[in-house]
Amino acid sequence: MFCVECGSEEPIFRDGVCRKCYLKTHTFTKGPKEVELPICAHCSSYKYKNTWTSDLFGDVIRRVIKNFFEINRELKNVDIATECKEIKENMSCKIFITGFLDDVEINEEHDLLVHLNKTVCDVCSKRFGGYHEAIVQIRADNRVLSKKELEQIDIYVVNLVEVLRAKGNRALFITDVGEEHGGLNYYLSEKGAGLVVAKSIKDQYGGVIKQSSKNIGMRDSKQLYRVTYLVRLPSFVKGDFLKINNSFFLVNSVHSNKVKMINLESWEESINDIKSIHKIKVVGGQELLKDMILVSQTNEEIQIMDSKNYEIKIIRKPKPISYDSKMIKVVIIEDKLFIVP
Repeated sequence: MFCVECGSEEPIFRDGVCRKCYLKTHTFTKGPKEVELPICAHCSSYKYKNTWTSDLFGDVIRRVIKNFFEINRELKNVDIATECKEIKENMSCKIFITGFLDDVEINEEHDLLVHLNKTVCDVCSKRFGGYHEAIVQIRADNRVLSKKELEQIDIYVVNLVEVLRAKGNRALFITDVGEEHGGLNYYLSEKGAGLVVAKSIKDQYGGVIKQSSKNIGMRDSKQLYRVTYLVRLPSFVKGDFLKINNSFFLVNSVHSNKVKMINLESWEESINDIKSIHKIKVVGGQELLKDMILVSQTNEEIQIMDSKNYEIKIIRKPKPISYDSKMIKVVIIEDKLFIVP
């Protein structure tokens, strides 16, 4: 058998011609020279098939190619690669489409100019319009949050929202943040995310959550509600000194509804449900700590001296511990002197 096109005695590939002649007269992919792709001027999201996405340009353009390009069904194991460069706010792309026709590898190349049409996406439109479905209010019980707490909580919430967005929830955003009544208000775009943020703050810093809702209208014949989550943090933080009944404690940690405390007299540790503790009085924080000079010690007690008035005090050791340091941290509460564990 010989090829009816070139007359060679090469094996016949298809339609009476050899592989070389067949591939010379056939193409397996075709597509437009130019396409339009909307891009958000604020967040750089792309709109594909009426849906906004935060995916990378390379991933989006491959979907565009699959949608606008015709690829012969006989071509198997198709792979699409792109090389793009920015030209005057547009993208000039080389499209490489590879596949197999029987056992023959087919490689075809196309030039594609992608017009990036700047607009505003659905999410940014809501954000700039002040849209929010949830308010997360963070307050402390019978106190105002310190500047350090405000800064730590803000960093925590912002990072948490970014993590949730990175997991695919691009519609989530913080519309506004306000410092009010000694605490913080976060205005969030989604009710469900608001609850996640509130629970996470409670787990991290302790406290309780109260929820309320407000009717804000209707959409698609359904009632719309804005939800407020109030996170009430405890009246104390790690490092505070508490008086409970007639005993004194150092707060070691606070998480969810649990507080870990150390009894200053016995150094015994306990973990308690915050709701079960009554008559808590916060007597102070780390400002109550005082350094005193170690004079002498035995297994049962230590002798310390105030560096200002040189007054000598003897304190019973809560546990048989030996001190190597020359300075001992103590706290004086209601004229009682305790070694700080």
